[in-house]
Amino acid sequence: MARPQATPGGAPPHHWCKRSARHELGLFMAWVLALAFLAWAFQLMTQQTIWAFVADAPRQVQDVGARMLPPDWAFTLEILQPMWETLNIATLGTLLGVVLAVPVAFLAARNTTPSRVLVRPLALLVIVGSRSINSLIWALLLVAILGPGVLAGIIAIALRSIGFIGKLLYEAIEEIDARQVEAIEATGASRSQTMAWAIAPQVAPTLFGMTLFRWDINIRESTVLGLVGAGGIGLKLDAALSTLAWPRVTTILLAIFATVIVSEWITAKVRKRLI
Repeated sequence: MARPQATPGGAPPHHWCKRSARHELGLFMAWVLALAFLAWAFQLMTQQTIWAFVADAPRQVQDVGARMLPPDWAFTLEILQPMWETLNIATLGTLLGVVLAVPVAFLAARNTTPSRVLVRPLALLVIVGSRSINSLIWALLLVAILGPGVLAGIIAIALRSIGFIGKLLYEAIEEIDARQVEAIEATGASRSQTMAWAIAPQVAPTLFGMTLFRWDINIRESTVLGLVGAGGIGLKLDAALSTLAWPRVTTILLAIFATVIVSEWITAKVRKRLI
């Protein structure tokens, strides 16, 4: 192997290093601290774990899987109505969420809010509050207030959708082309006319896209709302699980899977045509 040539003047050759010794030591200590934190977190999460049950899990999965087959196809007719309720919960909840999220988004955007000091923080608070609480928690609260049924599920989906749609929409509003707004304002248009003719056309494709995306998500979320009494296919799923009717559980899961596949196909087709 050839030796590195000395630099002019007899000075020792310089060796290139990606990091200095101090940086290497800092990186090593960071890895040590990260691994120590992961070990502590794993110990904290598993301190009440019964490892005998974990070791027996493969056998239990095999046993439950054997009980779930074959599906109870005769049960399909009984889940058509609950599945239709689930679709209604997702659809109506999404539409209600859009209706509520659009004004909140305009109030939260810097370039459309009437007040950055008072109104915008309140609108952002609504968005953050909606995104912070899962739809299942909303459903639990609404079932306690309104009683069990589809209405609680619809409102729960709507309240959860406000934060998702409102956040994406107000960010889209802030990123619009300001030149179009200036051109409309130069004609003497009012504030409402400027929003209708300069801002709304720019954010409409984004709104359509996020509405379809949220509807697709809400179909998945609405399938479990029945577990807390908010209507839909979740009621049948909870009843089947409670009575250990595993073939019926399989039928319900297959119905949910088929519904999600169809919703994905519909969403893709609609987005291709509208956006």
